[in-house]
Amino acid sequence: MQALWMLLASLMFAIMGSCVKLATEHNSSLSQVVLFRGLPSVILLLVWARAGRQSIIPTSWKLHFWRNLSGVSSMWLGFFALSHLPLATATSLTYTSPLFIAAWMLGWGGARRDVVRVVSVALGFLGVIAVLRPSIGHDQWLAALLGLASGASAAVAMMQIRQLGRIGEPEWRTVLFFSCAVCVSSVAGLASEGWGDTDLAGYTALSGIGLSGLFGQLAVTRAFGLGSALLTAALQYTTIIFAAILGMAFWHDHLDDMAWLGMGLIIAAGLMSIWRTMRESRTAATSNREKQA
Repeated sequence: MQALWMLLASLMFAIMGSCVKLATEHNSSLSQVVLFRGLPSVILLLVWARAGRQSIIPTSWKLHFWRNLSGVSSMWLGFFALSHLPLATATSLTYTSPLFIAAWMLGWGGARRDVVRVVSVALGFLGVIAVLRPSIGHDQWLAALLGLASGASAAVAMMQIRQLGRIGEPEWRTVLFFSCAVCVSSVAGLASEGWGDTDLAGYTALSGIGLSGLFGQLAVTRAFGLGSALLTAALQYTTIIFAAILGMAFWHDHLDDMAWLGMGLIIAAGLMSIWRTMRESRTAATSNREKQA
């Protein structure tokens, strides 16, 4: 189930990225994109919590603070990189978050023997590079470093999500507080940029950003709260595959042999990590039966 939740999240985030592309093509401002990323989630989740008489008081203010600080920082740093770097380069840098997770798990997270999943993360990132083939100019290193910081911040946010799941924090509450933080962060941008001059198609795309982001965030929160962080990290690379399919369908993007090879590496990385998790589950189940016998 963890793998299915992460695949659903990857699909939703690919749809969200397509909506972002469409919204900006219809003159939506960056601050509008950020606002609509969080606002529908806040409204729908508050209505749902009210109807179900659910408490919105968090289990841990501290974990929510660090999750929101790192998540919102990652979002804005990623947007800065996107505005100053080629799309392929910026996207590649934001997908370094699994590598930071793998490094942390190897150094401090007790995953020294989990070589298979670490290799799968590295293999998946090689696939991302093959698909996107980034390049950095001599005058783009600051933006590149900030893009790398976006990946590191995203890794911190993912680990905080995992901790929130382990202490029993409901996924909807984690997403609600993050969405509130996203909306608050957009106020400064709107104050300086003003409201974008978008049209009906732009507002439709902005609504799509909010809805797909909501379902994607719920799915990724459930995925990271259920089990292996490295399994979930490896599977998030499938967003690239979904995005490539949407690009071909709606923007007539062309993928060459190297890009298809890269997507094959991404799929192989996900399958390798899933196999490792299933093998561990069978081994644990066998061990438990032997102890009970």
